[in-house]
Amino acid sequence: MKSKLFAAATLILGAAGAAQAQSEVTLYGILDIGIGGTNQSYRHSSLGMINGMQSGSRWGMRGSEDLGNGLRANFQLESGFDPSTGQRQQGGRMFGRAAWLGLSGGFGEVRFGRLPTAGSDIINFVDPFGAGFGMAGMHSSFNGAATNRADNTVYYISPTFSGLTGYASYSFNREGASAATDDSDQLFSAIVKYDRGPLALAVSYEGAYLGSNTAWAQRTRALDPQGRVRDPYNVQVGGTWSVGMLTASAAWSYMKNGFTNPGMGDDAGATGAAIAFGTVRDFPGQHVNAYLAGLKAQLSPAAQLFGTWQMSDPAKHMFAGQTSHHQMVYSIGGTYSLSPRTNLYAFYSYVDGAWFDKSWHSQSYGVGMRHLF
Repeated sequence: MKSKLFAAATLILGAAGAAQAQSEVTLYGILDIGIGGTNQSYRHSSLGMINGMQSGSRWGMRGSEDLGNGLRANFQLESGFDPSTGQRQQGGRMFGRAAWLGLSGGFGEVRFGRLPTAGSDIINFVDPFGAGFGMAGMHSSFNGAATNRADNTVYYISPTFSGLTGYASYSFNREGASAATDDSDQLFSAIVKYDRGPLALAVSYEGAYLGSNTAWAQRTRALDPQGRVRDPYNVQVGGTWSVGMLTASAAWSYMKNGFTNPGMGDDAGATGAAIAFGTVRDFPGQHVNAYLAGLKAQLSPAAQLFGTWQMSDPAKHMFAGQTSHHQMVYSIGGTYSLSPRTNLYAFYSYVDGAWFDKSWHSQSYGVGMRHLF
């Protein structure tokens, strides 16, 4: 009898161990904190503690379960926070950076939940600053590269064929729970990336489809001369080429009617005068071209140096009676790794002019430390 009980217990424990081996959950995170400041025309300068300049501070969990026959169930929960105060980011959401569940297999991978749009998620490989470092990141000029997190999203990643991978996402309602179509701002984004050997190239499209009753639609309607709602969209093309210790980057973007990420930029006043970075997020009927050139040098296994030039070149009259002026951004930065998980960084960025004020200038700078766990 005892031998039978022992055999049964061994069988149960063995089955539990096998099930546990088929699923895995990882706790991970980033802590990024430093000291930096800004100096802007028409505004007071600032100096203080900065959070998440190289990478937004976060903690999260990701997991996967083997369902058999090449099928896996996957999930991710990720929460942003400010280590200088301990407070949550992304409007205080518990998992504001990511919250999704999905499946992967021979067909690729599909995810459901809160995720970045496909274009903004992938195109940042072009940026030597890795979409970080404040104004130095390419999102200062390329709104389609500004991480655009959306609720109610379906996200698809294709298998890779000869270096080509496709990504697409659709949000039924960018902000908040499910709602009627007229009360929902929908987002569609797609990008194709080629990555083989020293060359990586990508082309993306992202468009917003505004519900007629939403605040976003009402804002664009108020600015449009005909009182119409004009859906914003953008196209981006970019790539990198690596030779030895050097990686060169180049990109171009065309933005029409406004930003697809309304969290970036600022509204214009009645005169069309822009504030903050000299950008406005809504410009119905108008367009902006953006350009980037960058270089990254791997000076040693531990040290990197990188820099970029960016330009935003708007249509002549972004608003009636207002002559537009281009914006130039010059940036330099570097990192030094103390270990595989900890590095120091420093950066400096200078903005010359803006879309509506050629006398407007801004500087930002900082030094900090980042740790991954």
